[in-house]
Amino acid sequence: MADQDDEGAAGLESMPAPVGGEVSAPAAIMPDDGEAPSGGRRPRWLVPLVVAVVVVVVVAGLVGWRVVESRRHDAALDSCSRAVKTLKDKTGPDRLAQYREAAGIKTDQVKDASTVVAMARSVKNAEGIKEPTIRCKAAMSTGDLNAAADQARKIDGKYAAVARAAKAVTASRDAKALEDARAALDGKKEEASRLLADSDGKVADNATRDGLQQAIGQAGQAKGDKAKAYQDAAAALQAAIDRVNASVQAKSQADQQAAQQQAQKQQAQRQGTTRHRQTSSNSGRRGSTQSRRPAYRPSGNRGGGSSQAPAVPSAPKSDGSNWRDRLKGNTTGGNGCNSAGVCVLG
Repeated sequence: MADQDDEGAAGLESMPAPVGGEVSAPAAIMPDDGEAPSGGRRPRWLVPLVVAVVVVVVVAGLVGWRVVESRRHDAALDSCSRAVKTLKDKTGPDRLAQYREAAGIKTDQVKDASTVVAMARSVKNAEGIKEPTIRCKAAMSTGDLNAAADQARKIDGKYAAVARAAKAVTASRDAKALEDARAALDGKKEEASRLLADSDGKVADNATRDGLQQAIGQAGQAKGDKAKAYQDAAAALQAAIDRVNASVQAKSQADQQAAQQQAQKQQAQRQGTTRHRQTSSNSGRRGSTQSRRPAYRPSGNRGGGSSQAPAVPSAPKSDGSNWRDRLKGNTTGGNGCNSAGVCVLG
């Protein structure tokens, strides 16, 4: 035993000393199941476990990312759809028609001309009045959906300005129309009142004047903030005025026709009286001429006269002597015959 201890000691002395004073670790003893000792090498089951854990983490990350991305896409699609719907509410066919009508209003149709200028400016900023073509589809990417939503909101803001300007210019136009309608009705009522007074006794049908009086009363009851009420009252009043004017004209024409007929009748009466007088006068003149006509026609000429003297009818015989003899014997009447046989009536 002592020898063996000496040999062991000699073997230990022959081993090199540790460097730097370090003490070497004892040799590892492998267990019987072949697994690495806990102090140095990893167990064989650890690598597959780590790989499995990594795979699970990666898959979970991918799944989580897909879920998050899907939620982001859905949110973007919903946001885009809501933005487009809001825009469509301002750019539907009816609204666009209202904008175009407002854009066509002129400065002489409104009370405030600045509203027309603001309307024109808003239309220019919106790049014209037209329906936008923005669409939101599920097949679009999240980025594209967000971009479309931003564009829809931007255009919506421009058309919001157009809508405000259109409302202002339309209100200004309606205010002026109301003011003009009231003034026109007042003028029409004055015209109707004058006609009612002037047409007394000058109409063919007095019922038209009663209708005019009723229309004047109804026109005085017109009220409200809409021009149409006053325009309708003025139209009814104008219709009543037209009926009275037509009745006045009908009576005037009837009076003219009656006057013409009376004048023609009087003229016919005058012409009949004139013809009667002419007939009576002609009859009297014929009788007077026959009574004054001489019963003889002396022959020969009387100096400077016609070369042919009128024939003298033969005088009636009463006592057997001719008329020359009686003339010759007449010394009181200044009538007689000369020696040439020419007899002259004094």
